[in-house]
Amino acid sequence: MPRKTTRSPKGKPPAAYLDEALLSRLKLSPEVAWYLTERGIPLPDCPPKVITPSPGEAPGAVFDPGRVDRVLKSFHLLRHTQGKWAGKPLDPDPWQVAYVLAPVFGWVRHDAEAGGYVRVVRRLYVDVPRRNGKTTLAGGIAVYLLAADGEPGAQVYAAATSEKQARFTFDPIRQIAERAPALKGNVKAFTKRITHPASGSYFTVVSSVAEAMHGANVHGGIIDELHVHRGPDLVETIETGTGSRRQPLVVIITTADDGRQESIYDRRRQYIEQLARGALTDPDSYGVVWGADTEDDPFAEETLRKANPGYGVSPSAAYLRGAAAEARQSPADLAKYLRLHLGIRTKQSTRYIRLEDWDANAGIVDEQLLRGREAYGGLDLASTSDLCALSWLFPEDDGEGLAAIWRFWVPEAALRDLDKRTAGAASRWVREGWLTATPGNVVDYDWIREQIRRDLDAFDVRSLGYDPWNASQLTNDLASERAPLVKVRQGFITMSPAMKALQRLVLAGTPEVPRLRHGGNPVARWCVDNLAVAMDPAGNVKPDKARAGEKIDGVSSLATAMSEVLARPPVRKSVYEDGDFEAI
Repeated sequence: MPRKTTRSPKGKPPAAYLDEALLSRLKLSPEVAWYLTERGIPLPDCPPKVITPSPGEAPGAVFDPGRVDRVLKSFHLLRHTQGKWAGKPLDPDPWQVAYVLAPVFGWVRHDAEAGGYVRVVRRLYVDVPRRNGKTTLAGGIAVYLLAADGEPGAQVYAAATSEKQARFTFDPIRQIAERAPALKGNVKAFTKRITHPASGSYFTVVSSVAEAMHGANVHGGIIDELHVHRGPDLVETIETGTGSRRQPLVVIITTADDGRQESIYDRRRQYIEQLARGALTDPDSYGVVWGADTEDDPFAEETLRKANPGYGVSPSAAYLRGAAAEARQSPADLAKYLRLHLGIRTKQSTRYIRLEDWDANAGIVDEQLLRGREAYGGLDLASTSDLCALSWLFPEDDGEGLAAIWRFWVPEAALRDLDKRTAGAASRWVREGWLTATPGNVVDYDWIREQIRRDLDAFDVRSLGYDPWNASQLTNDLASERAPLVKVRQGFITMSPAMKALQRLVLAGTPEVPRLRHGGNPVARWCVDNLAVAMDPAGNVKPDKARAGEKIDGVSSLATAMSEVLARPPVRKSVYEDGDFEAI
């Protein structure tokens, strides 16, 4: 698909003349690469491990090089305050321009309500190992939002979890503002606040929701070291306080955590990775993550360069060699080294089904052609106040694969929260018919019962598996109507063969010959991308809702249906049945 033509507001087209293979390897858009080349900034050879789509892919987006020029000029007027660079201009490194400042500040779109062009990006996430200039980058952005962004009465906040952390966050930014000759007489720095009298703007640190709500008209937010925040309340309060601003920007700059599940860090990191994989779409959010892979040699120079975009400048090669030497000598220091200097979440689990493998099996599923076909179902009722799922699996005529369809339900009252967790996709799923919103604040089981009745009439249903732990009046009613219900417990013994069979099918499938043909159902795709599994000492696996960052009900129902497929009378050996399951 050809790339759309983009123009700056001034009408000058960026010349995207660089080699496409190089741009792909460096993960740069043609416009940003053009900007770097035209301004004499070297192309950085340190692409992020994870990067969300270019903001230029947003509808109506255009690249304005003058806006980036303004940001870099603002940085140049500031001064380093520590170390060997103290007193020198705060010029960003090429990687900071290429992967942060140019994409965030250069891409704009016209907003009739705002009366002109505004930034595409409103939420920025930068995840990078220690000593890669996070503090100075955050400080430069904070001062720009305060005094140079053209926003009258700008309120810029930094979120801290305590008074102590507030000082770590605020003091470096205050020093940057105080020691810049160009800012003398233009900004005033106080103990807990920096002001810009000419625009009536201020920057301050907040360490509680009450403090953040006091202004409630946020133009900019700086969240440093997201992983130290115990909960989401303060961060979310700052983000939701931006609603009345033309082009607000909330910046998260952090190092990796140790892999804890369901923390605010974990949820934001997972969200950025989902955007990068294409599981979700959110042009307002842009994120980059640097880090090594678990299979990399943690002490090799190549690995250190890969994880640290500022390698050789900040952090220095000598500093990282010293940290590596300490980690070699002390197992206790190794985990800290991997997290702080290589960006590896040391407790992170391996993805059980990769999204690219799942997508390769999409195929086309025509429900009308499935009428009268042999079918096996799986019902996941989960919580009545959240997502419920029904899966149907249909053995293919060749005996080598399966076709899958889903039904999903959510209470109308829970749809807004689900929208927040899916970048607004949930409402689109409802409009497109992939998800049914039932009236009220709990799922109306009558809707599910009626759909199952229709499916029993349409398909040759051999069995419908359900979790007896979640048995309800619904299953009692269906049983009284002679629906072929089967209790399927969700432990390792039952779920492991089903999960391994699903994984085997997905890995065996190709776009030309899908083995688990699912039609690209977007709700199911989201559940697959959220999937986490638990494993016992014998290597058995099962879906793990407690460790999943988000809902996996679509996979749970699919695994339940798969257990029924495996339990059917054998026809002939197929790709999803092998010696592992002969005893089932």
